[in-house]
Amino acid sequence: MAKLVSKTYGDALFEVALESGRMDEFRDEAVAVKAALNENPELFKLMSHPKIVKEEKVKIIEDIFAEKISAEFVGLLRLIVEKGHFAKVDTVLDYFIDCVKEYKNIGTAYVTSAMELSEAQKAAVEKRLLETTKYYAVDSALIGGMVIRIGDRVVDSSVRTKLNDLTRELSKIQLKAGECAS
Repeated sequence: MAKLVSKTYGDALFEVALESGRMDEFRDEAVAVKAALNENPELFKLMSHPKIVKEEKVKIIEDIFAEKISAEFVGLLRLIVEKGHFAKVDTVLDYFIDCVKEYKNIGTAYVTSAMELSEAQKAAVEKRLLETTKYYAVDSALIGGMVIRIGDRVVDSSVRTKLNDLTRELSKIQLKAGECAS
């Protein structure tokens, strides 16, 4: 159900953004609304409370957001409240942001290296991936090399993985040698 709600409203917002040529504006508004809700958990509790009638919730949304975001975006939030799906607003916004990223061919790469990369190395990785790097982490357990993760694709050139692979191969050889001796 949550996926259907996020897809339905997210797709509708995406279509309006596409048709009106305001993709970046709506994405920025989605990020801002998400931040406002995350920074104010009391607001989320209030909007999800079953004893507060929908009309009051709509008024709260309009009072908070009407002067800060577009009328179309306020309309979407109003509709989500009226249909009783406010608890899913975060997934709707995430879905919409993901749609915008996909439309603009923006990927997020997670790069982990054994030691701190120099600025030139970071630039080379970024250039090689042709994507911007949102997250970068250092993991000295890698020993050397790096691991790059984009979506569900992983490129692992770490020394740790190569050593683990070598250890597995050597274990197989020892097992076969032990079987022959029996």
